[in-house]
Amino acid sequence: MIKGAVFDMDGLMFDSERITYNGWQKLMDENGYEYSIDVFKQTVGRRKKEVEQFYYSKYGKDFPYRKLSEIQRNNYINFVMTKGAPVKKGLYEILEFLKEHDIKIALATSTSRQTSLINLESAKVEKYFDALVCGEDVTNGKPDPEVFLTAAKKIGIEPEQCVAFEDSFNGIRSAFAAGMTTVMVPDFIQPTDEILTMVNYLCSDLPNAVEVLKNVI
Repeated sequence: MIKGAVFDMDGLMFDSERITYNGWQKLMDENGYEYSIDVFKQTVGRRKKEVEQFYYSKYGKDFPYRKLSEIQRNNYINFVMTKGAPVKKGLYEILEFLKEHDIKIALATSTSRQTSLINLESAKVEKYFDALVCGEDVTNGKPDPEVFLTAAKKIGIEPEQCVAFEDSFNGIRSAFAAGMTTVMVPDFIQPTDEILTMVNYLCSDLPNAVEVLKNVI
């Protein structure tokens, strides 16, 4: 029986990954680096330290990652502060559905707590969450299960009694390794055959995920 729900954030709750990709593309163009959506996809669902190492391995140790990353982060925060968090369709409905059924809700994200709170507060959804587990709260990032296991512990629910919502490959690997029921709502990347073996429910969007929940709660 499902008693807890654990959500990824970027690309699942918020359409933030498209904004982030567009921002990185602009910065890379301005600084003379070749960039593409395929390069960006390799950073999705990874913690900042891992992304940093990825950029150094691809562009060299002199690549100004920290400078560009800070510019991009500030640009994203300014976007949210002026235009609001880019909420995905069905977010409010799925959170309301879970609360109506007394399901504990946690966040499990690779993003920093500061940026996570800016998103949650802008969208006025922080009230739905019983626990937040952010990038700096764990030692091992996705695909390690630590972030999902920590989230389950914080809401006091066994991982086997939790459903995890994810859009990224590493997120699905993480939730699957934690022993949770997995719901994938793809954003940028469609699942491979390997990933599908770890997905209990594949949904087109969050409203579709609500229909799935009606059968598992």
